[in-house]
Amino acid sequence: MKRWQKWTAAIVVVAAIAGGGKAAGWWGKSSDSNKKTLHMALPTEIQTLDTSKITDQYSALIAGNTESNLLRTDAKGDPVPDLAKSYHVSDDGLTYTVTLRSGLKWSDGSALTAQDVVYSWQRLADPKTGSQYAELISNVQNAKEIADGQKPASELGVNADGNTITFHLTAPTPQFKYLLTFGTLAPQKQSYVAKQGGKYGTTSAKQIYSGAYKLEGWNGTNNEFKMVKNEHYWDAKNVKTEQIDWQVVKNPETAIKLYKQGKIDRASVSNSAEMYQANKNNKAAQSVPVAAATYLDYNQKDNVFLKNKKIRQALNLATNRKDLNQQATGGSRDAAQSLVSRGLVKTSQGEDLSNYVKPGYRYDKQEAQRLFKEGLAEVNQGKMKVTLETDADAPISKSTADYLKQAYESTFGNDLQITEKIVPFKQRLKDAQAGDFDIMVTNWTGDYQDGATFYDLFATTDSGFNFGHFDNPTYQAAIKKANTQDANQPAEREQDFKTAEKALMDDANINPIFSWKNTALVRSNVAGVVNNPVGLSMDLTHAYRK
Repeated sequence: MKRWQKWTAAIVVVAAIAGGGKAAGWWGKSSDSNKKTLHMALPTEIQTLDTSKITDQYSALIAGNTESNLLRTDAKGDPVPDLAKSYHVSDDGLTYTVTLRSGLKWSDGSALTAQDVVYSWQRLADPKTGSQYAELISNVQNAKEIADGQKPASELGVNADGNTITFHLTAPTPQFKYLLTFGTLAPQKQSYVAKQGGKYGTTSAKQIYSGAYKLEGWNGTNNEFKMVKNEHYWDAKNVKTEQIDWQVVKNPETAIKLYKQGKIDRASVSNSAEMYQANKNNKAAQSVPVAAATYLDYNQKDNVFLKNKKIRQALNLATNRKDLNQQATGGSRDAAQSLVSRGLVKTSQGEDLSNYVKPGYRYDKQEAQRLFKEGLAEVNQGKMKVTLETDADAPISKSTADYLKQAYESTFGNDLQITEKIVPFKQRLKDAQAGDFDIMVTNWTGDYQDGATFYDLFATTDSGFNFGHFDNPTYQAAIKKANTQDANQPAEREQDFKTAEKALMDDANINPIFSWKNTALVRSNVAGVVNNPVGLSMDLTHAYRK
């Protein structure tokens, strides 16, 4: 793992590229004298503004700042009213009643109504829309029947009566309040969607907006556009920024250079270990948790070695997570202590959920060697030969695979041979879904601020993201209990999650290795930005330049 030697030269290169010819003390300020304008960058193009069809985080970032939902996550991570004036949850958790503010308007000045909310939910549920997020609302009455084509979308259990919207659920869903903040479920105006047809959301001119800003200048393919203040937003008087300029900057080193030249107000430094090491001590560097985790999937359906519990346990015990994190990511992520990521949500007692549920993953080389020998003897197939698959798209992914191969082969000697399989992201996802792998480095990003966004991944053996197809009755019973019997009992539900985490570790069904965070250089004279670990990652509604 002699990666630091390679980094020394790389850090010098990154620092030289990023310097931009400005004095270090100046970096924290913007040369822009216009306090009504902010300057931001995206690492990739916008795909669509059709909220029902958005799947990537960067289109979601733009949509989340130009569209409003019933609720919005505040700086404390709590869902608070946005378009809604108030909301109420029934004692049994099966009915959510939301009252809209009076006088809401779209950016074109037309009335925004409760029926617009109903329509957006119906459109998401309708299989003709083809939304990949339709599963999120599966607990709404008739959603599953609509998805199967047995009932029309108009029968979804979401109804409007005047300024009131009622959501009828088939089971208590504690995370439902966070869905009311989710950009995918923002209101849509049916007449406008119908008028635009297939062009809806394909350019900034083919969308209307309910949020603090409206997008201008995006033609569907260009890389420079802007947000301007939406005077029809219900809280426009408290939106201090008149304009936010955006540009797509695909090269992260270029983004850092632009930041240090004062041309953009924020630049991520988490894209590689070298970049993080070169910039982590900058006074402008800020880290925020991201609801994302990296873990190893073991193919327990088709691989004779990985079906063996002792071999999986040995691999987990042979994983020095702290050293792996330092060597492969340079500290730009955190060593995992559980499946659920750090900073996702707090328990009912105010403790980080990851800390509460952590089952005690540890590094123990000698115990790993003992269990591996016993496991090999039980399998009785000779030397273990497996592939380790990861993405070709990110430097950290390749560094992770390199580290694990060396660590495991040095721990288990001639009894283990690992072949790295480095493929594009799309191919890795295809292989995962087809079960065409032995060990895979998997990344998962949650959808909402609740433990279920991680634990439901493996709720059943055939769950869509249970790529290893493992069967763990203790885990699955705990998650079922959390989703049913204990759904309205926060403390009991958190204990179910803790039971599930221990069951995962005991059977070594997966191997958690990283909990994500994002570190960025942030302009010191920009305030009011709300960073969320999930959903709208950067809320600029009340952002301003001091």
